[in-house]
Amino acid sequence: MAEQGDPKDTEVWEPQPKVVTPGNGTAPPSDAVVLFDGQDLFMWESAEGGPAQWKVEDGSFTVIKGAGNIKTKEKFGDIQLHIEWRAPEKIEGKGQGRGNSGILFQERYELQILDSYQNKTYANGHAGSIYKQAIPLVNAMKKPGEWNLFDVFYMAPRFSEEGKLEKPATMTVLLNGVLVQNHTEIKGTTEYIVPPNVHPHGKAAIALQDHENPVSFRNIWVRRLA
Repeated sequence: MAEQGDPKDTEVWEPQPKVVTPGNGTAPPSDAVVLFDGQDLFMWESAEGGPAQWKVEDGSFTVIKGAGNIKTKEKFGDIQLHIEWRAPEKIEGKGQGRGNSGILFQERYELQILDSYQNKTYANGHAGSIYKQAIPLVNAMKKPGEWNLFDVFYMAPRFSEEGKLEKPATMTVLLNGVLVQNHTEIKGTTEYIVPPNVHPHGKAAIALQDHENPVSFRNIWVRRLA
C-alpha cells in the first residue's frame, strides 16, 4: 500500500550548506587555516610566546632538542585537524624514548606521537593514544622514516558560567586512514603521574611537544567547526 502524504512535508530547503572546495588528496580544503605549508613557522611561536625555534628544511620542520614546545599563534575550539609526522628512520632508544612527541589540543589534552612500529610500550602511551587515558583501537603505524597521517575531529569541553563541566571534550582520530579513537571522551588535562584534572577554559592554541626526539612535521591544516 502506497504511503499517504506529501514528500514536501519532509523537505528542508533553508539554510543551504556552505560550499567548501575539497583539496586534492591531503591538501587543505578552501575553508582551512593552513598552519604549515612547507615554508616557515610564521603561524607558530614558542611556548613562552617568542619565535618558534624548530628547524625548517625540505618542506617540513623538525623538533630541535631543548628548544621547547611550540604552539599556534591562533586559538581554537572545535576543530578538524590534519597533520603529517615522521619518526626518524634511524632507530634510537626504545619505548617512550623512540620518536616521541605529541599534539596538545587547547594546550591541555595530548594525542600521543610515538614510533610505535614494533616498539613495545605501555598501551595508553602508543601513537594514537590520548596519553595515559585512552588506548588506541589498533596500531596502524608505518615504518620509521615514513610519513604518518593524523586526521582528528576534536570537540572542546563545555563549561557553565560557574565553571562546572557540562560536556567533556571528545576526540575521533584516524591514523593513516584507520580509526584509532572513536568519539572518545577526554577525562581532563594530560598528566604524567597524577590523574587528569578538570578546570574551565576557553579557546586555546594547538601545541606540539619537544620530547627531545627529532620528530618531523608537514602539511598541517585545521578547519574551525565552532
